[in-house]
Amino acid sequence: MPRAVLVGPPGAGKTTVGQLLADRWGVTFRDTDADVEQTAGMSVSDIFVTEGEDRFRELERAAVAAALASHDGVLALGGGAVLAPATRAALAGHTVVHLNVGSSDAAKRVGLARDRPLLIEAPRTRLAAMLRERAPLYAEVATIVVDTSGRTPEDVAESVADAIEKVSR
Repeated sequence: MPRAVLVGPPGAGKTTVGQLLADRWGVTFRDTDADVEQTAGMSVSDIFVTEGEDRFRELERAAVAAALASHDGVLALGGGAVLAPATRAALAGHTVVHLNVGSSDAAKRVGLARDRPLLIEAPRTRLAAMLRERAPLYAEVATIVVDTSGRTPEDVAESVADAIEKVSR
């Protein structure tokens, strides 16, 4: 079982904070988007373009299920992984940390979103809509919520580690 599962929208800092936590705890870090890319032999963007979002979501569900069953370090899920009811159900019983971020901070972090297929057209508008749509799903699966807006990754990682320590007592 993963020590922590990080969820949140693009720009929340899942990968950066996840790597910091893994280093802190002396465990490995795993990102399900990287797992999908390895399985497919192409980038997430290329999967969206050549095979479509449905195929990406199928690969993502399988990657999340495999990682939850086999990984004992820090696990970061793709921003849309919580869209799948099966994934939300599989997260029950895990320590799930929702890295919450406001739309302006997320937009700054995501930039022009060239590698984020759902944000290619009108990234700020799409990102704001994505945050609204997914917020209830992140809330549904989270055991801990940490706000990342205006904070350094190191500060966020410290808050996550403290919150997990309190929950596991």
